[in-house]
Amino acid sequence: MRGLTYTEPGTMKQQFRWRLLLTLVATALVASSVLAQSGHRPLANSSGGVTVGVVAKREDNQTLPITSKDLAVYDNGVEQAIRNFTPDPSPARIVLLVDNSLSIRADVEKLEQAAREFAYEIYEGDKLLIVGYDEQAEIVSDWTDNAKSIEASLKLFRKKGQPHLFDAIRAVVEEAMRPLQGQKRIIVVISDGLDRGSKATFEQTLAELQSENIMVYAVQAVDRTRGAIRRDVPKPKVVIDKLAEGTGGQIFSIDQPSDAAKGICDELRKNRYMLSYVPSSAPFGQARSLLVLGNQGITIRSKSMQQPN
Repeated sequence: MRGLTYTEPGTMKQQFRWRLLLTLVATALVASSVLAQSGHRPLANSSGGVTVGVVAKREDNQTLPITSKDLAVYDNGVEQAIRNFTPDPSPARIVLLVDNSLSIRADVEKLEQAAREFAYEIYEGDKLLIVGYDEQAEIVSDWTDNAKSIEASLKLFRKKGQPHLFDAIRAVVEEAMRPLQGQKRIIVVISDGLDRGSKATFEQTLAELQSENIMVYAVQAVDRTRGAIRRDVPKPKVVIDKLAEGTGGQIFSIDQPSDAAKGICDELRKNRYMLSYVPSSAPFGQARSLLVLGNQGITIRSKSMQQPN
């Protein structure tokens, strides 16, 4: 699987791994210091505890706080004692992963608009990384909160090649997000969900996202396959549905990019919680189903599986 590359005018294929790694190492060192001071916990600790990112909302839009008494957690079908449930208004690190393949049923201007909206909706402290992909994943705009810089970089979008979506997701996780473990890490897939030619499978990709506690949202384009059955690979719509449902994210239409950007950014700052518990039973090396339910009138979203630590 290829890693991320930089996209720059006149040098589209320049390798940048060394520069990315230096940047991410420095970012990770700073993040570790900040997280230690702010009390953030890792996703799992030596006592076997599990920490999960959760979105929780009251359906009537009331502002009453949601507490651990308002929900229940089931690990492998067994209800668990909740150790902690706290709001998480911390800044987000959001990767916009944009399908740049030739056959996507969205023109470059629509792709640009979908990405541009996020530049003006993110909250103070949030940062965006924009990655375009076809057969390889290329950084269009490095981590920044500078809206003008982001907007200028979007002119580098172009449509060519085949969509290696699963490889692109795994490259983003491994090279851009894993060094930021402990922070609020989000991927927004701007695509119809088609993968054609990745070495990674969908199952491997989803399991890695769940293992890393990364939530995936989708800004969904029209299915270019028109629902055709595909051998050995899920249909594009199924890919989008399972990425969102399996990680606790949500799906928006590419025809309403403003609603998508505002909805996602607002939710991450206002409705995000961290839930922790110690599983009463955790069979070694086995993935376990995870279900978080809210009382009547409360909507909860979280990942659907807890992968082996």
